[in-house]
Amino acid sequence: MDVKPLTKERWDRIVRVIDSWSGGLSRSLAHPIFFHELGEMARVVEEHDELIGFLLGFIAPQSPPVGYVHLVGVHPDHRRRSIGRYLYSGFEAECRARGCKHAKAITTLGNEGSLRFHRAIGWDAHEIADYAGPGMPRIVFSKTL
Repeated sequence: MDVKPLTKERWDRIVRVIDSWSGGLSRSLAHPIFFHELGEMARVVEEHDELIGFLLGFIAPQSPPVGYVHLVGVHPDHRRRSIGRYLYSGFEAECRARGCKHAKAITTLGNEGSLRFHRAIGWDAHEIADYAGPGMPRIVFSKTL
């Protein structure tokens, strides 16, 4: 299992598989800004040159800066092998090295898999009403780094 930086070829592979990995819910979230402008912190996991996971994240320019995980995906045949944990661990370490004291991610209500995963890796979860706009609550995950 190799963690590699995001390249255009790897980005194109993510865009091709993301909907099949997530049940069709994520392609619109894989906005090209996460490659062209924010791709420095993104990572992919490959095994024998096969894409098996990715994390799209960035550092929000707050004071102090905050690491933000936007989107994570793991190939369905490779789940439950700690790939997501591995990606998050590397992202958290990079955030710490860049001065972040906290990290953050969000999900929609009802995404029980995401909720279980984040809690299992030590992130806190809070439901925040109207987070994404009126009548659009979200689960906000946070972790002190």
